[in-house]
Amino acid sequence: MKKIRSYFILILAASFLSGCAGLNKMKKEAGDINYEVTPKVLEAHGGLVNVTVKGTFPEKYFNKKATLALTPVLTYAGGETAFDKVQVLQGEKVMANNKVISYSGGDFTYTSAIPYTDAMKRSELVLRTNASMGNKSLDFDPLKLADGVIATSTLVEKDAKGSIMPDQYARIVPETKVADINYVINQAVVRSSELKRDDVVALKDYIVAADADPNKEIKSAVTSSYASPDGKFDQNEKLSGRRGVSADKVLKNEFKKIEVAKEDGFFSTITTAEDWEGFKTEVENSSIPDKDLILRVLSMYSDPDVREREIRNMSAAFEILKTDILPKLRRSKLIVNVDNIGRTDEQILAQMRSDPKVLNLEEMLHAGVLTSDLNEKLAFYKATADAHPKCVRAHNNVAVTYLCLGKPDDAIAALDKAKAIANNDVVKSNTAFAYILKGDIAKAEELFNSMTATTPESRYGLGIVAITKGEYDKAVNSFGNEASNNLALAQILKGDVNRAKTTLESLTGEAKTALTSYLKAIVGSRLDDKAYTLNALKEAASLSPELRAAMKNDIEFAKYFSDSSFAGLFQ
Repeated sequence: MKKIRSYFILILAASFLSGCAGLNKMKKEAGDINYEVTPKVLEAHGGLVNVTVKGTFPEKYFNKKATLALTPVLTYAGGETAFDKVQVLQGEKVMANNKVISYSGGDFTYTSAIPYTDAMKRSELVLRTNASMGNKSLDFDPLKLADGVIATSTLVEKDAKGSIMPDQYARIVPETKVADINYVINQAVVRSSELKRDDVVALKDYIVAADADPNKEIKSAVTSSYASPDGKFDQNEKLSGRRGVSADKVLKNEFKKIEVAKEDGFFSTITTAEDWEGFKTEVENSSIPDKDLILRVLSMYSDPDVREREIRNMSAAFEILKTDILPKLRRSKLIVNVDNIGRTDEQILAQMRSDPKVLNLEEMLHAGVLTSDLNEKLAFYKATADAHPKCVRAHNNVAVTYLCLGKPDDAIAALDKAKAIANNDVVKSNTAFAYILKGDIAKAEELFNSMTATTPESRYGLGIVAITKGEYDKAVNSFGNEASNNLALAQILKGDVNRAKTTLESLTGEAKTALTSYLKAIVGSRLDDKAYTLNALKEAASLSPELRAAMKNDIEFAKYFSDSSFAGLFQ
């Protein structure tokens, strides 16, 4: 019995030692395994760090009874993040359902992703391997596979292109006052009764009041005289001319004491020999039984004599025309044109600051564009919204100002009020930008796509969405031809570096920022232009302490980390 037990122990020991030897051999020869990593330097796209690892095992390496568990891990200062997926490989004699690597050699392809964080900018991808055989396991030495992470995609500017709903304020508003003088058939004398008509009296009073009003400027006076389209043309032509003369005297009489009327060209006279347009209008608005037939004659014939003949042939209809229509066309129109002069911009601004209640809605809205101070602008639009709570423009413009101040929650609250009045495309676009500022890209995309028509603003917003999702072709198409940092970024990420350089070089004024210089540095690095890169980095560092700190760990500039000129940027 003792002899049997001894044999069993020896067998176990031999098996154990054999397992150890097999695993140790695999660990010792792990350097013979060939790993290819794509991309060679890890990158962040769409908020993820994706990696593909292809491993190739040489002949006689993989023990038939062994199992390997491979875990890619991204390590960085202060922490590490393991990829969720573990690649398990097994030898030919292992009874499991993992990928089999034969003793004669084989390969595997591993793909996975982890969410990106800023801590990963300066990091290394290492492979941790655990080998096992039976009850024995052994950890291999960690193997560095790649550097990481190029996070250029995170440089997208999540800015808001808010859309103000404009005011309709016009300082000068034209106004016209009209009165009619009617004549007896074939006559051009102005009857005294006509001068007592309500509209004529009202016109006389209007002229006096306009002349006395400092906020009104009388511009011109016009008489337009007509003859009805019955009778011969040449007679009607003379008749309308005589009516013009008589009407002109009436109008000029009202301006005898008004200085502006003495200017050349103030008065003008228009005559119409046969008022066919007026005739057509009166017939259309009448209830004459044969009006459709009369209108058909007007459309069929352009010759005035033929028209008159055909209409006279409709004897019953013509009798009605003589009493109900034609007398209305024997007239002169007295026309006075006046400009209403409103407050100047300076007056509106001063009034808004002192007592906005005096201003009307359009003046209050206009005040918002007269100040560049965002806090004052916000106060103006809030005052407008308080005074006119049903005005969608006021609430929308409050929201846009909040977007400019970087307060998306306050903007959404104001936009909810605007939405309750009119949920139009402008409100949807501005709400989408508020969600961009909040970081809710999915909600922003939903709102942009719900608009009935795209706008330059919504296309810009969808470009930001596309970059954030890693859809760079789509981003470039959304941004269009309008140069911006975001367009250049999308071009860089798409691989169109030279075009990105052109875009960045075209930016001027407020559009040219510290980020512009930083993106130029990335372009220079990718084009292997050291001087261009370092000059751009120097400019970016001088404009933004934040970017100055970021460039130290940006793998885009890894080739310059040991360069004294690069190091000099931080001294």
